[in-house]
Amino acid sequence: MISFRLGVEDLADTRFAISPIHETVLSLRVLREPGLYALHLPWRRSVLSRIDARGADVLLSLVGPDRGLPDFLTPRPTEFAAAFEDELAAVRRTPPDVVRRDVLAVYPRGRLPAVLQNITGDDDEPVRALRDVICDHLHRYWEAAISPAWPQIRLVLEADMTYRARQLAVGGARLLFADMHPNLRWQDGVLHIDKMIGRHQVAVSGRGLLLMPSVFSHKPAPPVSPDEPPLLAYPCRGVATLWTPAPTDATALASLLGAPRARLLDLLAEPLPTVEIARRLAVTPSAVSQHLQVLHATGLITRARDGRYVLYRRSPLGDQLAGQPVER
Repeated sequence: MISFRLGVEDLADTRFAISPIHETVLSLRVLREPGLYALHLPWRRSVLSRIDARGADVLLSLVGPDRGLPDFLTPRPTEFAAAFEDELAAVRRTPPDVVRRDVLAVYPRGRLPAVLQNITGDDDEPVRALRDVICDHLHRYWEAAISPAWPQIRLVLEADMTYRARQLAVGGARLLFADMHPNLRWQDGVLHIDKMIGRHQVAVSGRGLLLMPSVFSHKPAPPVSPDEPPLLAYPCRGVATLWTPAPTDATALASLLGAPRARLLDLLAEPLPTVEIARRLAVTPSAVSQHLQVLHATGLITRARDGRYVLYRRSPLGDQLAGQPVER
């Protein structure tokens, strides 16, 4: 078990971030063990023919026997949504001793793959060379496997953060962590993370906790090393919709409202922000906004502000038109 002990100031400084390099690195687990990531099988099938096989072998060697990953590959974001290139540049600057420490940490029982065995000596030069090779392969992998889908992935991550922000506003830290994952437990100012490789407690001590929703995490993932700044990647909501095609417009409403607005009305059985609606329909947020304005003006949907987002949902009149029960 790994635990984070948070004080009042730490809770006040708990915040969210999006990291493209984090998602890129975590996606390696899907390639390695597809049986654990059934929702991502369509993505996996689509990228296998595009990625470089030799580079993939090097990157997959970094996934430990317990599915751990070296911490240096996922540096703590310094801004809300950094560019992949900026994060990769930070990885390239990692000192050799940190690279060595982090790789060995994910292989606690030894038996390093052949490609990693040169790092075990005292000479830093092989470690630098390996670090640079990893970064080169990681950049090519990002371009082939993650970058084409990044706009859709980012919208899923932002939609999850909207939901979490509401949980925090309504019920504080207890409700924020309540439904993130069964392995998480909040008690007496300590966030417990079960079923981890490590067995340590981290005193956050004024550094704040950084929360990162992830589409490629199957369980909460703090840093392996207790020396790293407090960070928690967790499985985000909405992953099941990520690789599904946009809904079709084969409803009678299409002839009355037009296909785009009929699809919108069908989708808004639950409150959703514009960015999430756009992601599910595979269109731009500006295109969605135009139709939302019309549906709201005619009383078919309602809207309410939740933090920096506006959530839209079918009104009782919209439910009737969509053939749904009016009772909420």
